[in-house]
Amino acid sequence: MKVIEAINLGLHRAFEKDPSVLLIGEDLLDPYGGAFKAGKGLSSRYPDRVLTTPVSEAGIVGLSAGLALRGFRPVTEIMFGDFLLLAADQIINHVAKYRWMYHEQVSVPLVIRAPMGGRRGYGPTHSQSLEKHLLGTPHLRVVALSPVHRPDILLEQIILNAKDPTIVIENKTTYAHSLLEDSPGHWNIRQIGDDCPTTLLSLGDFEEADVTLITYGGMTPIAMQAAEELMMEEEVTVEIASLSSLQPLPIRDLEDSIKRSRVVLIAEEASEAYGVGSEISHQVTGLFFDLLKLAPQRVGALEFPIGNSPVLEDVILPGRERLVTKIKETLERAKVSSERQNGL
Repeated sequence: MKVIEAINLGLHRAFEKDPSVLLIGEDLLDPYGGAFKAGKGLSSRYPDRVLTTPVSEAGIVGLSAGLALRGFRPVTEIMFGDFLLLAADQIINHVAKYRWMYHEQVSVPLVIRAPMGGRRGYGPTHSQSLEKHLLGTPHLRVVALSPVHRPDILLEQIILNAKDPTIVIENKTTYAHSLLEDSPGHWNIRQIGDDCPTTLLSLGDFEEADVTLITYGGMTPIAMQAAEELMMEEEVTVEIASLSSLQPLPIRDLEDSIKRSRVVLIAEEASEAYGVGSEISHQVTGLFFDLLKLAPQRVGALEFPIGNSPVLEDVILPGRERLVTKIKETLERAKVSSERQNGL
């Protein structure tokens, strides 16, 4: 099963189980089914529950918020995640605050799906990873899907059980990826956490690791490629922790992995400054300072708008080669740090 097929399956299951679930957004009606076909088949089966809208992201989210307050469970599709900022006022100043402002007398079970990320040549305004601009908003949950989770199960559970508004980040490049669970190959897989679990991936047996690589979404397949190269060429064991929950962050769940490696690298597709990785680094350091050989290291996109051409995208966005280089540099720094500590 491909990731986009799993998302479509999760939507269909949610529609079947709860008649209050709606899908709202642009170009959703069959045969189009949305820009990436995630809603394919829904308007044919549930013509009264798929609402296609004009191009107005603020209006779409505002309408969805009102429906959520009235007892529906709307799923709002923003055609490109870049356009979330057009609805930022509705999301940050309204949707995320209503439950608190009205003293728990209302809830806003709104799910907003947002395709994010580059590597498809869509250019500066259709290729960004802007989730960091929404993190830190109280009562707003942010979740990232990936091929190493089960997007169908995760999305269905969020839609049917959400009490607070939830942003679901879907990296566009992963839509065509097969779910790892269907064909794990030589990867060992472990899930930790019950709600929006973190997936641990290792080419070993989870008894030891040279580095814990924390990532999410579209960087997960790239992290796996880097881990395979390092194992084959350098005999370096990388344990990948692929997060599905970005807010809140389940950092305490990573304690055993960090104990095994004592070296942490954080990878994200967004630019490094003020990013998701900054908060992960802060929390890892605060919780596990005594376990670490050195401060968590980070890799992300360069501080440029994302170019249209594959050449520019490869330069700006973090890929396998940059990740491999950064892991090697991090392990070398960890070695020097340990030698200094032993010398003292």
